[in-house]
Amino acid sequence: MTVTNGTSTSGRATPAARVALVHGYLANKVMLAPLAVRLKRRGYAPTPWGYWNIRCSVLVHAERFAARLEALDADPAVDVLHLVTHSMGGIVARAALDRYRPAKLGRVVMLAPPNHGSFVATRAANTFGRFLEPVVELSTVPGSLVNTLPMPPDLDLGVIAAEYDALVSESSTRPDVPHAFVALPTWHTGLLFSRTVADLVAGFLATGRFLEAAVARHATPA
Repeated sequence: MTVTNGTSTSGRATPAARVALVHGYLANKVMLAPLAVRLKRRGYAPTPWGYWNIRCSVLVHAERFAARLEALDADPAVDVLHLVTHSMGGIVARAALDRYRPAKLGRVVMLAPPNHGSFVATRAANTFGRFLEPVVELSTVPGSLVNTLPMPPDLDLGVIAAEYDALVSESSTRPDVPHAFVALPTWHTGLLFSRTVADLVAGFLATGRFLEAAVARHATPA
């Protein structure tokens, strides 16, 4: 287990703190429910956002998500807008922020993001890439979408990786911009169901740091 930028300070949500959650490839908003519930208990207002088309480009989803961010940004009931993403959802968010940067943008937490691609996508690109565009876009080759997409350098960003991830290597999760980092002993999708992750996400959204106390409270990522 690795923690970077930890602190023992406990954090809670600020009033009207909205959290837009984005799921990964071959997933859906239902899978975000456990994390959303836990964030709500910690004082946040979660807003899961999803997509159904698994064949179209990541950029198509990004256009839709950018429009959603713009609507939330204009909502007077929202004081601050945080983003929490899982897997390809982090790439959707990167592309969306390249199109629209909310004035109310708070902090961003990415769970197991393939920021430099997925080795599984690379292996599958020749076979499935002809009809599943994201498989090619998420490959680890230097010219792939994920490796040429701009990464905002000034995000207040945290990344949580899974040590037993069978889809994305730990090094691939880490973007080439400043960020806080933690790696937990769980699997790729298991991050969404972990109480430890929920505590770490809530703490980062409140303080900009991953809280070592949140990790210490749970011996296992249940």
